[in-house]
Amino acid sequence: MDLKTPQLILMFFMLAISACSSALPPLQAAESPTQEVTSTPPEPSHTPSATNTAVPTATFTPTPLPPTATPTRVFTPTPDSTQIPLNAQLRIFENLWTIVKDTYVYQDFNGLDWDSIRQEFSRQIRAGLTNEEFYLLTAQAIFMLGDDHSIFLNPQQVAEQETEFEGNLDYVGIGVLVSAVPERDRAVILSVFPGSPAEGVGLQPRDSIISVDGTPILDEDGFLRDIVRGPEGTRITVSVQTPGEESHEVQVTRHRISGMVPVLHEVMTTPEGKRIGYILLVTFDDSTVDEQVAAALQQMSAAASLDGLILDNRMNGGGSSTVLEPMLGYFIGGEVGYFSRRFEERPLQIEMNDIRGSSNVPLVVLVGPWTASFGEIFAGILQNMKRAYLIGTATDGNVEILWGYDLEDGSRLWLANETFRPYNDPYQDWEQTGIMPDLMVSGEFDEYKLEDDPAVIAAIQYLSSR
Repeated sequence: MDLKTPQLILMFFMLAISACSSALPPLQAAESPTQEVTSTPPEPSHTPSATNTAVPTATFTPTPLPPTATPTRVFTPTPDSTQIPLNAQLRIFENLWTIVKDTYVYQDFNGLDWDSIRQEFSRQIRAGLTNEEFYLLTAQAIFMLGDDHSIFLNPQQVAEQETEFEGNLDYVGIGVLVSAVPERDRAVILSVFPGSPAEGVGLQPRDSIISVDGTPILDEDGFLRDIVRGPEGTRITVSVQTPGEESHEVQVTRHRISGMVPVLHEVMTTPEGKRIGYILLVTFDDSTVDEQVAAALQQMSAAASLDGLILDNRMNGGGSSTVLEPMLGYFIGGEVGYFSRRFEERPLQIEMNDIRGSSNVPLVVLVGPWTASFGEIFAGILQNMKRAYLIGTATDGNVEILWGYDLEDGSRLWLANETFRPYNDPYQDWEQTGIMPDLMVSGEFDEYKLEDDPAVIAAIQYLSSR
């Protein structure tokens, strides 16, 4: 992916949510977006959700990616060659409006007069809109709900999202997944694809991209510019800064990138000889993530058992419940909480799947404001069930569960239908409070190398004392 940004999504376009269904995963929650810089469709990013068709059906969803993260433009509809007839536009919008009316988790629509939206937006549609204008207007209606999770995707965005979730990325770029950092006018690299041009010139996670061919990577509003991806074989000059070092330029030739978002992991050995595993989780919006984590756990404990494990969840904007559930199963089992909607509640039941002692290894999860959606629920459950010790800074509270609704033109509505209640404190509202770490340690992901990261150092100290 060449530059996507966690933001919760509006990671958008992400690409933000956590949740799930139909060929896609079932059930997701909102998350922080991440995206790659590209000139064609944006690269993969993360988010949670569930998907539906007339009836809700879980599947993965992009969230407005970083309502709690960094902004990234999510609504970029491309006009279709065939104009959607007026009666079809009205029918699509009416269906979408009704779904929100009947299933939206907040019955007061967050103070929005939903009936007036129906009247005004129907009037604008009747006045005549191109496909692009229609999709932008529909996206605006959902954005006005103001929950930082719900999102409307046009057919092209739906196709891109499904490709990303399946781990079948295929684009021309340099092979990095990035997240916008508007407060420092840069985009931090979250993942580097093996064998990619980026890896070839030495780019690594935590490096920041400042500009491409002299153009700032972020625009004046803090959104990622689509300037990393481009024609195969073309060369770009990228201004990069490694934490603690001066910025420098590298020249990179764009090539075709395909495959899944790689999961970074390694074993760190303390002076006392303890083996501490480290896994960087940047998304649950790729259906291969849980399999990659299982492989990482196998590999890190093959030579000897781990004495502790650090899950760096600070940049995880969420994704699908079909990734969340097996991920939880490596560390815990049983009933861990409840999904609540307007008039019903259902338990979240996790099946234990121990990977070489993963269910018992002392565990630290790192969290922060970019932890969102199912990434946030993941950390909160492990803390609430007393399975993990959380270190970092408070999350922003982005745990609504999105359900996906497929519309007749191939577009999709990801709508907040549920919230999550933890098992040991069912009256706690994480959407309002966020998740509070057990140990507060500040420090941004893009400001430190792994060995200098205050949160990682604190985690190693905690695990070494166990």
